[in-house]
Amino acid sequence: MPGSSRTALIAVLGAALCAVGLLAAPAASAAPAEDTGLVRMMHLSPDTPSVDASIDSVAAPEAQVLLPAVGYGDVSAYQRVPAGSYTVSVRAAGADQASPPVLATTVTVAPGTATTVAGVGLFADLGLAVDTDDLTLPPAGAARVRVVNAAATGSPLDVALGGGTVLASDLAFADSTEPVDVPGGPGTLVVTDSGGTPVELPVDLAAGSVRTVLVLDRPDGGLTVTTTLDAAAPGVVPVGGVEAGAGGTATDDGPPVGRAALAALSLTALLLAVGLRRPRPGSPTS
Repeated sequence: MPGSSRTALIAVLGAALCAVGLLAAPAASAAPAEDTGLVRMMHLSPDTPSVDASIDSVAAPEAQVLLPAVGYGDVSAYQRVPAGSYTVSVRAAGADQASPPVLATTVTVAPGTATTVAGVGLFADLGLAVDTDDLTLPPAGAARVRVVNAAATGSPLDVALGGGTVLASDLAFADSTEPVDVPGGPGTLVVTDSGGTPVELPVDLAAGSVRTVLVLDRPDGGLTVTTTLDAAAPGVVPVGGVEAGAGGTATDDGPPVGRAALAALSLTALLLAVGLRRPRPGSPTS
């Protein structure tokens, strides 16, 4: 093969490798980490059906994060979004996103903060509560816990750990406590309703974690609890991927081209280049 053809072929292979490398590289985030905040949704209304929640940037209306089919007791992962103002809208699950929302509120996401927007109360008085979350990690060996009363049954509630640490007293329906530090590890949560009837429920509050404990109504009556991991040592915050709209709040990870595929193509190009340079039998050596 003439030298010019070999050079051209090797140049094409090099360009292909560069293209694959660009595809395999992770895409840049919509904004630097220091210019972003976290926001998530909770559905805490016992008699409200599942909803679709959307988080829309006021500055860039085309940017949207969609959280579909959020049901009672569900907590979305935090979504990392550029700092700014957002409209949080709630519609019945499956409703046209162009239809008027059942509820809506405006939320300001400041850099470096975490915000929870929760649907609270019974359906007749449904509202959206906005809280700024403290994700500061607890001391070694401890867990940081707050309690949210999302149970209409038997409220107000007293909540304590089996060892006697009180987490909440006379906690009204749709209210929450301030975070407290407790010994980390598995244990028992004692929830006492307004009639004085205690219910013991297992709970695991891992050391080094920040958690939200939700007290919920059971579908068949009574109470149950779930725990949501808000943050954990060493500074890990669950940030999830969700169905996203057309804008800059969603992260694009690009096509699924792995390092193994890139390495294989690199090796193939190298072998081809060496083969093209090797003289064939009977051909001139120069």
